Amino acid sequence: MGASGARPSADSGSGGVVASSPFRAIVFGATGMIGQGVLNECLRDPRVEEILVVGRSACGVEHEKLREVLCSDFFDYRAIEERLAGYDACFFCLGVSSAGMSEAEYRRLTYDLTMRAAETLVRVSPEMTFCYVSGAGTDGTEKGRSMWARVKGKTENDLLALPFAASFMFRPGYVQPGPGVRSKTALYRIAYGALGPLYPVWRRLLPGIVTTSANVGRAMIAAASGGYEKRILEVRDINALAERA
Repeated sequence: MGASGARPSADSGSGGVVASSPFRAIVFGATGMIGQGVLNECLRDPRVEEILVVGRSACGVEHEKLREVLCSDFFDYRAIEERLAGYDACFFCLGVSSAGMSEAEYRRLTYDLTMRAAETLVRVSPEMTFCYVSGAGTDGTEKGRSMWARVKGKTENDLLALPFAASFMFRPGYVQPGPGVRSKTALYRIAYGALGPLYPVWRRLLPGIVTTSANVGRAMIAAASGGYEKRILEVRDINALAERA
């Protein structure tokens, strides 16, 4: 897998062969709610032998598998580019809410920021599998009424066009944080605390809408290590792939 063993086939369109050995992964957004869940699963999973967290500040986690590199400008990776080379997977969990934003600003912080990182990574680690956290309702046609959905659709489409060994777009809906995972937003923490006990009921009634931060992490690891038959994963795909992991 890149520097570590077998990679999914680049021309399979969806993944391919199962990896034969542990792999090294980069995580962006490890302090966000979904990123925390992905990082926790990476630390637990023996298939992930090393994790490099890229952030503006330290993530506050210590583990023998964990490395960190600080980046003050997520639009310019020249200062840390050498540190990003040779990795087998990237789990890109950075994201912002579109609430109150103009389309130009949301595009800058969603499309431009993501593509700048991806274009750097595909140059220094071309055999990488790139996994991107998008969102349920993303508009792949880029022509719908919803501004955020169009921008996310453009981001997905252009990521899929980059020459990574494989790339997967994850579209979670409602994400229930797992143990030890906290949202940065106080209001969200209160809401998740109140709604969390109902998650098992929602999972049975709304399997195509709800998932967990742990499931997103397990599904990303599974996609990076063994591929998947689809390049765009909706909530049902995320939950199904997580169960395989």
